[in-house]
Amino acid sequence: MQAKAASISSKAEEYLEAIYRLERKRGFAKTVELSRNLNVVPGSVTNTIEGLERRGLVTHEPYRGVKLTEKGRKLALDVLRRHRLAERLLTDVLHLDWSEVHEPACRLEHAITADIVKPLEKILGHPKTCPHGNPIPTACGGILEEKSEPLVNLDPGESGIIAKITDGKADVLQRLAALGIAPGVRVEIEEKSSFRGRITIRVGEESSALEYKVVSKIHVKRTGRRMRG
Repeated sequence: MQAKAASISSKAEEYLEAIYRLERKRGFAKTVELSRNLNVVPGSVTNTIEGLERRGLVTHEPYRGVKLTEKGRKLALDVLRRHRLAERLLTDVLHLDWSEVHEPACRLEHAITADIVKPLEKILGHPKTCPHGNPIPTACGGILEEKSEPLVNLDPGESGIIAKITDGKADVLQRLAALGIAPGVRVEIEEKSSFRGRITIRVGEESSALEYKVVSKIHVKRTGRRMRG
């Protein structure tokens, strides 16, 4: 699988990874979302998708979006594996802050070749997740998701342990890190406003109001009890 991944361009790898992430959320990856996520013009997305489709890596349904084929999914998981191992390298070895490694890892993942992956994984201690708590795909293309749910599902007074943060944008991660929000931290819902409005959460003794879309990217293991009496 890794040898096949090396036969496609870094641009194609970026597209496959982005399609995988969007497909996991919505079932399809819409071209407008790919354009926004990859910071490229819609016409460029269309041309690249056509190329991926010719290679049998994706299928494109008008008015719905793009889906990975089985071949495309294997390659996407290989890219994701290298990306998340790169994030571990940057945090565990180079000691960069976990909130700042997503974008450097996007560049580094393309330089991690098949002969480097296994030694890298070994020196890192065979990590199961990236620094943000998301699972690292196995060499065989498997991905084991730990049971968790979006923090927005919890009611006021309920708490959970943060399992993962699914947003990779540096500004979002740095904002959460500044609030003490990270994998392994206990967080409580204090207050919810109107539908999809701001949500007040509590970490330790500090409370913060965050937008619904930000809180929805935080996944927790529900504890079923209040943090305070």
